[in-house]
Amino acid sequence: MRERIEAAINKIRPILQRDGGDVELVDYAEGVVKVRLKGACGSCPMSLMTLKMGVEKAIKEEVPEVKEVISV
Repeated sequence: MRERIEAAINKIRPILQRDGGDVELVDYAEGVVKVRLKGACGSCPMSLMTLKMGVEKAIKEEVPEVKEVISV
């Protein structure tokens, strides 16, 4: 499961890096993925939008078992 989530993150990572940010997989348990937004993404006022409409959407498309993605 972790490998599938990492693969989904790797698809969106270049978009985040282009804007000076990044995302790191912290943990996965019971349908919840925990990630850490880094760089510019960590302090951006739009980080919640990036998390839900970008990272969460990309992960759920690749790994339908995921119920939610949260930032830690």
